[in-house]
Amino acid sequence: MKCLRCENEMNCLGEKRIQLGQTGWFLGDLPNLIEGSLSVEVYSCSNCGKIEFFIPKSNEDEIALRQCPKCGKMHEYDDPKCPFCKYNYYE
Repeated sequence: MKCLRCENEMNCLGEKRIQLGQTGWFLGDLPNLIEGSLSVEVYSCSNCGKIEFFIPKSNEDEIALRQCPKCGKMHEYDDPKCPFCKYNYYE
């Protein structure tokens, strides 16, 4: 990946978790803990020192698919019927 500022090659620092929320005067770190964290991929430029954050592509967000035995098309695994040919899996 090239740096958007200086066109130098960027180094991948790996996947990191960034804490969301903020520390408050009255409740301290409680709002910070409740807010959770965000997983990001971090890249840094060794030439200009800038960093870039990207949301990683996760397999957890992908929808499970299955192939219909009647028409052969792929569709969501949770569908009780094939949306294309209406084959019913539970009959």
